Amino acid sequence: MGLLCSKNRHYTDADTEENAQAAEIERRIEQETKAEKHIQKLLLLGAGESGKSTIFKQIKLLFQTGFDEAELKSYVSVIDANIYQAIKILYDGSKEFAQSVDSSKYVLSGENKVIGEKLSDIGSRFDYPRLNRELAEEIGYLWKDPAIQETYARGNELQVPDCTHYFMENLQRLSDANYVPTKEDVLYARVRTTGVVEIQFSPVGENKKSGEVYRLFDVGGQRNERRKWIHLFEGVTAVIFCAAINEYDQTLFEDEQKNRMMETKELFDWVLKQPCFEKTSFMLFLNKFDIFETKVLTVPLNVCEWFKDYQPVSTGKQEIEHAYKYIKKKFEELYFQSTAPDRVDRVFKVYRTTALDQKVVKKTFKLVDETLRRRNLFEAGLL
Repeated sequence: MGLLCSKNRHYTDADTEENAQAAEIERRIEQETKAEKHIQKLLLLGAGESGKSTIFKQIKLLFQTGFDEAELKSYVSVIDANIYQAIKILYDGSKEFAQSVDSSKYVLSGENKVIGEKLSDIGSRFDYPRLNRELAEEIGYLWKDPAIQETYARGNELQVPDCTHYFMENLQRLSDANYVPTKEDVLYARVRTTGVVEIQFSPVGENKKSGEVYRLFDVGGQRNERRKWIHLFEGVTAVIFCAAINEYDQTLFEDEQKNRMMETKELFDWVLKQPCFEKTSFMLFLNKFDIFETKVLTVPLNVCEWFKDYQPVSTGKQEIEHAYKYIKKKFEELYFQSTAPDRVDRVFKVYRTTALDQKVVKKTFKLVDETLRRRNLFEAGLL
């Protein structure tokens, strides 16, 4: 009898412990569920070269701890690759242009042809050598050659990366044996996003008290990366869509027959029509305004099929503003044309951005943050 009672008590104790463990698990799940409710899921989308990865890096710098020394050093090889690839594109482009009617201005000096062949060969490799003083000097000689400068002026016809001028003007510093990239170097560094990367952060300032947390997902923008987006579409608070407005006269890296702006238009249209975004807020970043305001004064908008009816009305800053407002209106029209009647109440905001300008990105994100918080309060019936 005593043994039986002891055995029953043993089972009772085990059951109590098991119940306590189950209750603890349920408590944790409830806590995590509550925590998840405070997390705003943001999806950063855009075509390749839209500058969205720079936006991602800026937010990491602004709202997280930034980049530690190990992370900064990891960009050395990326920056080296950017330099070798850029100089190869320019050298190969000069040879191509030298076959044209007005060929003389694209012909390099004899000495620089030898250097160009050497650097083009390096640029064709998968394993780039570390940039040193000797290589930096040779790249510098080639960069300053009038033929290369003429080629660079026609960079829109090639696939010359936006970071080219910045890195070419900083070759001596970048080739130092003890070089550690600066935050600005990292922002300029061009590396394609493959797969999905994410960061979680709380904005600084007054919103910090409210416990708002954002989880930002950045996904590859090239065509072959887009199939990886699909599983991220559910439960998104807002889509931040980046469109590089300076690319109206350029073609895709992966399809040189396709205009980049037309690709962006079609991609934006496709994203807008996804059923899972029925109530999702849309934040459109018209990006790379700094490049756009220089280009639009010399390259007419109507070289792009989407902007074929554009008519310039002025010069200088007035023309820049006129051109920008025209593009903004085209995207707004596309948004409303692609938005079903039952989705017209979702939030849609357009922002002018320059991803490389930290002040602009900080100000823009503050506006996005305010918009999303107001939306949440409205849906909760508190506004």
